[in-house]
Amino acid sequence: MKYRYLGRSGLLVSRLCLGTMTFGNSQWGCDQETSSAIVKRFVEGGGNFIDTANGYSGGASETMLGVALKDFSRDQLVIATKCWFPADPAVTSRGLSRKHIVEACEKSLKRLDTDYIDLYQFHGPDPYTPIEESLRAADDLIRAGKVRYLGCSNFYGWQIAKTNGVAALKGYEPLVSAQHLYNLVRRDIEREILPACDDQGLGMICWSPLAAGMLTGKYRGEDKPDEKSRIGQQAAIALPRYWFEDSLRMIDKVVEVAGRLGRTPSQVALSWLLGDTRVTAAIIGARRVDQVAENLDAGDFDLPAEVRQELTDAMPLKLGYPYEWMNTNLPGTFGKAEFEPSHASRLPL
Repeated sequence: MKYRYLGRSGLLVSRLCLGTMTFGNSQWGCDQETSSAIVKRFVEGGGNFIDTANGYSGGASETMLGVALKDFSRDQLVIATKCWFPADPAVTSRGLSRKHIVEACEKSLKRLDTDYIDLYQFHGPDPYTPIEESLRAADDLIRAGKVRYLGCSNFYGWQIAKTNGVAALKGYEPLVSAQHLYNLVRRDIEREILPACDDQGLGMICWSPLAAGMLTGKYRGEDKPDEKSRIGQQAAIALPRYWFEDSLRMIDKVVEVAGRLGRTPSQVALSWLLGDTRVTAAIIGARRVDQVAENLDAGDFDLPAEVRQELTDAMPLKLGYPYEWMNTNLPGTFGKAEFEPSHASRLPL
């Protein structure tokens, strides 16, 4: 397993992060015995980074993870959780108000049966709560020793920049990470979010790196997924997100590259993500131990640069405006210096 620093923090995490959304899920998840076995296999394989959320399986994911953690030294692991989604019927139990952040954190600590959370993440933006209020609440939790670092998930690029700007102005702890949807068939974050994270020093944690299992190749050649499969059970969300002509062609390409390299499609898709140094970790979920074992091999596997570029070119991302304008005008306007200065912004051209 290889390790990377989480953004500009000093926190070193495995570049594969174990996702626990399956823990306790009655439709496509696993029970306590399997959950504990999955955690054990992941840690034995060198993983130290585990992600959950208060909203996963109504809190059962955190509870089951807490049980699984009893077999390990807490200090050796980096545990991340989130708040935002409603965890109970109370109208105040949602969003990023001070009340909800503090109460959700206390409940997560109890379910995880731990004294502190390494990475506490805002699961989504709250348009109804000033970011100053949210940051102050999180900063208080950090100063109280209940949280070590702060991250976000599903934020817009401008919200990432604003949040860390406010944190710097107020003297609050900044965001050190962002957790977003990113894979070979959904590269939307390359337009604004990934550049914002790069500029603000946030490590990118990628959820759904295998596109709900599509990049494993198991749905190849099907008109539509089996209704009993995970993607089939989430068809209303997953099919518009992943099931389209270009993505199906990309699956064929990943399978072809995997065969050429003697690797599995999953390992190729994960390695493509990790080939970008702006990415800190890819989240691997599982409901069986053998799935963890296969994906762990991507923790040490790096795609050859030319193969990674081949996959990137197989489904080009249309950046649109203002990138097209910059691509047309930047080279002729600048480019007189012998080399770019170290402070130059990395633009997605």
